Amino acid sequence: MSIEKSRIRELVWNRLSEAGVARFPLPPHGRIPNFVGAEEAGARIISLEIFIEAEVIKVNPDSPQRYIREIVLREGKRLIMPTPRLRKGFLLLDGSILRGRERYASTIRGAFRLGRIVPPHKLPPVDFIVEGSVAVGLDCSRLGKGEGYAELEYGILRELGLVDDDTPIATTVHELQIFKSLPQDPFDVPVDIIATPKRLIRPKCRRAKPKGIYWDMLSMEKLREIELLREFKSMLGK
Repeated sequence: MSIEKSRIRELVWNRLSEAGVARFPLPPHGRIPNFVGAEEAGARIISLEIFIEAEVIKVNPDSPQRYIREIVLREGKRLIMPTPRLRKGFLLLDGSILRGRERYASTIRGAFRLGRIVPPHKLPPVDFIVEGSVAVGLDCSRLGKGEGYAELEYGILRELGLVDDDTPIATTVHELQIFKSLPQDPFDVPVDIIATPKRLIRPKCRRAKPKGIYWDMLSMEKLREIELLREFKSMLGK
């Protein structure tokens, strides 16, 4: 793990804590941090035309994006939610059949009970992606919590042709999580849209999105940890 990336994550977690804007679950360290104003940032995302027109939306399972997951379902859209640490792969929830249960279904526990686990190759094409972030840059760069799951999720979908260069990727963060630029590796996935409680930013991207999983940069530890990844690699004949 990059020392510089780790330093930036610690800086962000400390910033949020010291400013009193970190929200449950606490402490924010080691997480995609929840923050005061997460719903306001989410409201900027759901007002976007690309969100309104999307039929299938992938949203990470972390707390600050729960509100977006709820609205996806309330709008009768289909939600793809990766399970934590990809232990069970991907959950698919259909908002059109969850009337009155959208809020519960937007939680991890509710998604497991009301959604269904779907093998990656049986997922529908994705129209829009919302990622959680620890830090983002005004050059489209993004840092997660350092375990690489968002990159693996995107890589799997890309390998299957379910997303491409034109699939928009958004994130919601607090203003304290924004930097001019962040260190990036080839497998890091840039963001097209940044929403904060105060504003919507469309950063100028300087790098392309990864074309799939960088298998040669993937540790054996990660392969041992994620059964889905081993199965997917075997399926692709890698």
